[in-house]
Amino acid sequence: MAHSQFDLFLHEATHVDPVNETSLDRDRLYGLYTSWCFINQQAPGPESNFWTAMKARVGSGRNGLRMKGPAATDYIMASYPGLV
Repeated sequence: MAHSQFDLFLHEATHVDPVNETSLDRDRLYGLYTSWCFINQQAPGPESNFWTAMKARVGSGRNGLRMKGPAATDYIMASYPGLV
């Protein structure tokens, strides 16, 4: 079965923390996606497609999603350049 770019993104760059009630907000989730695309040398899909895919896969509201992996590092370093 082929996995979409969005399925691979969720598998490689996020994990669900069932204990923690916080979630990635919209800006952070989309930023993580663009970082994931950058490090994997893939063009991001249209933002509207991203949100449609996320709604179908993780729903809206608190979903317990957390960042992980190289995309998380890239996103954090790009968001907070003073850390370098």
